Amino acid sequence: MTIPRETQSAIALWGEATFGPVSDPVALARRASMEMAELIEALEKGDTEEAARETADVLILLNRLGTTLGFDLSDAVDAKMKVNRARRWVPAGDGTGRHVG
Repeated sequence: MTIPRETQSAIALWGEATFGPVSDPVALARRASMEMAELIEALEKGDTEEAARETADVLILLNRLGTTLGFDLSDAVDAKMKVNRARRWVPAGDGTGRHVG
């Protein structure tokens, strides 16, 4: 039996049913920031399983934020990647970098 994948709308419905409607989108972003800090801690400890859970928490919050603000997160990523692919980048040597211009 295949378990269906979660969707942005299903996550948003669960979030509203569990926590109530979002009254301040900034609260979701702040909570995502807290979860990101927990992700960093898991990575520093080398705990891959915990890192996966914390990454999921961040994405769950970002999916709820997208719904609250009226955009599809996958569409936003696609649009931003189009911009990123058109930019010139300077690698930092650690797997990150910055764009030029």
